[in-house]
Amino acid sequence: MSAPRYLGLTWDHPRGYQALDAAAAQVAPGHGLSIHWQRHPLEGFESHPIVDLAANYDLIVLDHPHIGEALAGECLRPMEDILGAEDVAALTRDTIGPSMASYGYGGAHWALPLDAASQVMAFTPGAVEDVPRTWDEVLALAGKLRVALSLSGPHAALTFQSIAAAFQGRSRPNDRFVTPEAGREAYAIMQALTTQTTREHAGHNPITLLEALAAGDDLALVPLVYGYVNYASSGRVRFADAPRGPAGIGSILGGTGIAVSRRAPVTEALCRHLRWLMSSETQCRFIPANAGQPALHVAWSDSACDAAAGNFYSATRATLENAALRPRHDGAIALQTEIARRLREGLLLGEGSGPVLDAIEAAYARHHEKGTRT
Repeated sequence: MSAPRYLGLTWDHPRGYQALDAAAAQVAPGHGLSIHWQRHPLEGFESHPIVDLAANYDLIVLDHPHIGEALAGECLRPMEDILGAEDVAALTRDTIGPSMASYGYGGAHWALPLDAASQVMAFTPGAVEDVPRTWDEVLALAGKLRVALSLSGPHAALTFQSIAAAFQGRSRPNDRFVTPEAGREAYAIMQALTTQTTREHAGHNPITLLEALAAGDDLALVPLVYGYVNYASSGRVRFADAPRGPAGIGSILGGTGIAVSRRAPVTEALCRHLRWLMSSETQCRFIPANAGQPALHVAWSDSACDAAAGNFYSATRATLENAALRPRHDGAIALQTEIARRLREGLLLGEGSGPVLDAIEAAYARHHEKGTRT
């Protein structure tokens, strides 16, 4: 009898596909299954409707804001039904920060955190002598070096939320997107950093920003951008914890999870492969060796893994452990898109905080009605 065949979709960056492709070629046949991974660009990963993807793919790499949409569309299988509640509980304990918890919604978990990331600080080696630790220090440095905000696509909203978390803490208020005080502080910082450099890079996604830092002649520092171990491993970019505010480190969780669609047959072979992907040995050795960024705490604390990655893990681990979650209700992607567009528009047009923050809270109230807040 032929091995079960699965079609998967991941994102088009070595961190997103290289380890999965290697596992499909080298390991999956031994587990008794066949997997073929297709790719879509980062922008599709961030915004494409999960229900559409689940109709065409068995395995989907996604981000946690899609979970409420997926639950509403009844298109994914709960991980408790695939691996069992005990294994899911163990992964919740063993993954770094809120990585596994981010895929828990409506009484179940809907993906496994294959990859862990958060917004951190990135800079060009040699260009920054004293790495800033606080937002005040970032603002002072921006008067001397070329510093840019990450504003493209959803990232204007993510940067805003990370800065707000440094002022209000990780928990959002019950009935608002951010507290009024944190919102004003975050917008004021973003206004101050919307310099000519930020304007030149306003359309650049995190990968493009990191490429600019790696080039070393156009950009010196991005205070908040999703960390990519690939650039640290090459030595072209250095990373540090996200800037601190009165409430400590402020950052928003990213990373990716691997989900199983309703159309996929759940076989013992698939379960073996998923357990192998999340095992300590795979996370500490196989995934880093194939351009991936692991999610288990043991991998982020592994000295050999850290040394091979240019100390990326030790330099940013505290940020990931303190990262906050984004909204995950049905409608969260539309909310994120609208808030990011309004922030980007306000910053580039030089608007004051009042109209922009009012628009953000109005969008939150409108979109939030579509699902239960968590």
